[in-house]
Parts: sequence; structure tokens; C-alpha cells
Amino acid sequence: MDTKPPLPPFTEESATQKVRLAEDAWNSRDPARVAQVYTLDTIWRNRAEFPVGREEVQRFLIRKWARELDYRLIKELWAFGDNRIAVRFAYEWRDDGGFWFRSYGNENWEFEANGLMRRRLASINDLPILETDRLFRWPLGRRPDDHPGLSDLGL
Repeated sequence: MDTKPPLPPFTEESATQKVRLAEDAWNSRDPARVAQVYTLDTIWRNRAEFPVGREEVQRFLIRKWARELDYRLIKELWAFGDNRIAVRFAYEWRDDGGFWFRSYGNENWEFEANGLMRRRLASINDLPILETDRLFRWPLGRRPDDHPGLSDLGL
């Protein structure tokens, strides 16, 4: 059986670590890597899509990153308890027409004892922005440790 530490029950430290690991994985924009942290029968709500199962999640992520180019994400712990974590996040991306957006959202996560996520419920809103208003300008990939987080940026 796969395990994905840190494992529940969460402490503030382990929940914060779980959030950063998720951010790092999503910033890789690698659908196979990201999908591996979900249970085989995971249940999602992402905007108006409801993928069920790791394979559907992976297909969803392939479509997502084909549309959302130059994707950079910051996640921040909002709350935690036992096997649940609440996260707020923002990410910046552009479409194939060159228009930039900042997407804001909240996620509620529920985990199995092995640390795999069985439920992800996300609510997301998109804000068109000018390229000059971008705040997430690190090279594609993992956010540098010294880059400000959401609270530091006033988001």
C-alpha cells in the first residue's frame, strides 16, 4: 500500500508541510506526479467538473495545463484537524491568446490513514489581470523558498 507522508492526524507543522508538498507537485505541471497523491477512487469537485478516480483526475490535469499556460501556484494552510486540511490558494496563468489571469480559491482536503487524498473540493474564481500586474514571476517549477507567500503578498 502506498503512503504519502505526512500522515494524519495532522499537526500544524505536518499540515503546513503537506500543503507545501502539494504546491510543489502542482507547480511541476506533471499530471502523473500530481495524480499519485490521490486514492484510486478519489472524489473531486473542481469548478463545474467532478472527476472520480485517479485516472480521471490525471486526464483532468492534462486538459487543465493545456489551457492554463505558464502556470504558477501558491498554496497556504487555512485550517486543519485530524484527517482534513483547508487551503487557500492563488495561481497565475495565461491563455493561448496571451491574456493573463489570477485564479483565487479554497480547497477542502480529506485523507486516508496512508496520507492519500480521498476527497478534494475546490472553489475557484478567475480575475483577468495585465501582464504588468503579475506577482508570481519565478522560473516555471517549484516556488523558491524566499518568494513571498499569499499573506506576504496581501492576497
